[in-house]
Amino acid sequence: MNLAKKSVDAIRILSAEAIQRANSGHPGICLGAAPIGYEVFADFLNFSYKNPKWDNRDRFVLSAGHGSMLLYSLLHLFGYGVSKEDIMGFRQFGTKTPGHPEYGVTDGVEVSTGPLGQGVANAVGFAVAEAHLGAMFNRPDFPVVDHFTYVLCGDGCLEEGIGYEACSFAGTQKLGKLILLYDRNNITIEGNINTTFSEDPATRFTAQGWQVLRVNDANNLALLKAALNRAKSDLTRPTIIICNTVIGYGSPMAGSAEIHGTPLGDENIAKTKEMLGWDEEPFTVPDSVKEHCLKIADAKLKKEKEWLELFSKYEQEYPELAEKYKKFMSGADPDFGDYNEIFNFPKPEATRVSGGKVLNKLANNMTNLMSGSADLSPSTKTELKGKGYFSPDSREGCNIHFGIREHAMGAICNGIQLHGGLRVACSTFFTFSDYMRGAVRMSAIMDIPVVYVFTHDSIGVGEDGPTHQPVEHLVSLRAIPNLKVFRPCDGKETGAAFMSAFTNNSPTAIILSRQNVPQYTSTGLQAMTGGYTISDYDEAPDVLLIATGAEVELCVGAQEILAEEGIKARIVSMPCVEEFEKQTDEYKEHVIPPQVKARVCIEAGSPYSWYKYAGDCGEIVAMDTFGACGKAEELFEHFGFTKEAIAKKAKASLEKVKAMQNK
Repeated sequence: MNLAKKSVDAIRILSAEAIQRANSGHPGICLGAAPIGYEVFADFLNFSYKNPKWDNRDRFVLSAGHGSMLLYSLLHLFGYGVSKEDIMGFRQFGTKTPGHPEYGVTDGVEVSTGPLGQGVANAVGFAVAEAHLGAMFNRPDFPVVDHFTYVLCGDGCLEEGIGYEACSFAGTQKLGKLILLYDRNNITIEGNINTTFSEDPATRFTAQGWQVLRVNDANNLALLKAALNRAKSDLTRPTIIICNTVIGYGSPMAGSAEIHGTPLGDENIAKTKEMLGWDEEPFTVPDSVKEHCLKIADAKLKKEKEWLELFSKYEQEYPELAEKYKKFMSGADPDFGDYNEIFNFPKPEATRVSGGKVLNKLANNMTNLMSGSADLSPSTKTELKGKGYFSPDSREGCNIHFGIREHAMGAICNGIQLHGGLRVACSTFFTFSDYMRGAVRMSAIMDIPVVYVFTHDSIGVGEDGPTHQPVEHLVSLRAIPNLKVFRPCDGKETGAAFMSAFTNNSPTAIILSRQNVPQYTSTGLQAMTGGYTISDYDEAPDVLLIATGAEVELCVGAQEILAEEGIKARIVSMPCVEEFEKQTDEYKEHVIPPQVKARVCIEAGSPYSWYKYAGDCGEIVAMDTFGACGKAEELFEHFGFTKEAIAKKAKASLEKVKAMQNK
């Protein structure tokens, strides 16, 4: 009996049966790419099913996440905690086998994939992290960080722009421990790709600096094995293995677009079993296959044992390095050092400048921090000074030139963060966050603490005009669940934003100004609450002025105007709505007393975040159009962002309150 072929067929049938039971899913890739998945797991992937988070495991990423049943079948056969019942519960609520792989739900799933191309870029991030950590910790005869990243993708992942961005970056960086297995079946949902993807992938990847290998028939495990061995032998460049497959192989629907996302149906499953010579009961794997795959998985446990023995000797030889390694991999919160040094901003400056200073001060103690930008670090100020740039000749460099590749940058950072051992920040202009929103959303879904630094935050960008002036972006990011959005008003709030981001398990977006802002005496660590009073009177306020970022300065001016008329205004800085909402009701009502109905909310962006805080009688000073080209100060006046306009709005709100009381 050919147990390897039988195992491949088990993957095919389990997948088809689970998809049929769910009456939902994508059987085409599971049937066609099953040999690829089996060969990687059986003969190449180093893993420990008893310890799925083993540091030095190889990473496997299913970028074509719609083929999740392929991965679940592999995990089931190779000893991971995916049971028969889990397989039968495919795509059902509360199971370990959701419709697309989800990080944190299923052991063996390294990253949540689904939007095509994300997984390719995530895999690049894994490879970057492996190379960087290896440069930091490996010593002669002690390769404590030494593993490969395998990623399986389809035509769609390479059609997506993010796939092109990520592969171009990987080739430039010569990430030799990255192996991309391309399931080339020439079919997408709408049919044959001859009208949408006619380029030659081999030529494209050769031009991008990759080793290109071909497997003309992916059902030939010997050819797959030979290609993978050759891929591993060349560490000077990443490798793509173009695997010719037949979508839906073995079924009556093979080669058709219909099978991409349509269950086979009971009749076609029966015919597929007959075609493959499969006579087992539904959801049943022959004992011979179970024993075969588990024997392979058990043999791989030796790799972890050998690594643990190696690391034990490493601890004796390099105790300080070993301790540092363990601290990195534990994910412990950083030691920020002297807060007074971080919160030292003697003169007005743009919060992007303050942010650069904070990031560099933190990096002195966070030696596991990597920072990169989409070709904008001179403007975003996120370069870690004196820390070098990550490159083929300098893997220890802590800065990353991502190039003008925002979407790939975000997804690569997700991979770096998920690898373990590192913290990562990336930056671009706020308006370009649109280009990377998919990756930011995936950070939030996976609940991983990637830090996004978005500068040039409003119409304050000025002369570059409306294309570069973010208006709708703040409310857009605030709409993403599980993402913290900080827009600080000065240097100390900027410091608090970064400290919150680096002591948090969720992603954070830090939104910073191009123009200078004052430094306030009453700001500081309290900004980590998300909202607090920065200027008040001993008596109860008549009106609340609630603002973020540079607009807090306008509130200070408006407060003075109102005071001359005997109106007491409290200024509330609200740098992070999400953190403010986490506070107790008692705290929130202390900052924004419900009995004070007169309120003005001020932000140079969309008004939609502020109706809740404005209430029935409040006013909102915000943007309901795009910006314009001009000097920042001219634009703020033109669009109504002046201290006089805010004072006028405050009085209008007070009039509304009086009118309501007189009803």
